[in-house]
Amino acid sequence: MANTEQSKKRARQSEARYAVNKARRSRIRTFVRKVEEAIASGNVEAAAAALKAAQPELARGVTKGVLHKNTASRKVSRLASRVKAMSAPVAAE
Repeated sequence: MANTEQSKKRARQSEARYAVNKARRSRIRTFVRKVEEAIASGNVEAAAAALKAAQPELARGVTKGVLHKNTASRKVSRLASRVKAMSAPVAAE
């Protein structure tokens, strides 16, 4: 348990940051899930639009310290390659 004023304040700040970061992480996961669902549905336009919306959210997570830069980059890359793979067979026809 926090005893000093400073440690009590740090505990309060930590709780507040935890809540903000939790909300940010949840928001990012929601955007990523929307891309996953669009890919699963097979709708190329919806998947591309969802990916375009998710990319800035992932980048914002990096700047806010919720995600590591390489983690966000990896997620975007993997989602983009999956979206691209969806449209490749259609373009070949």
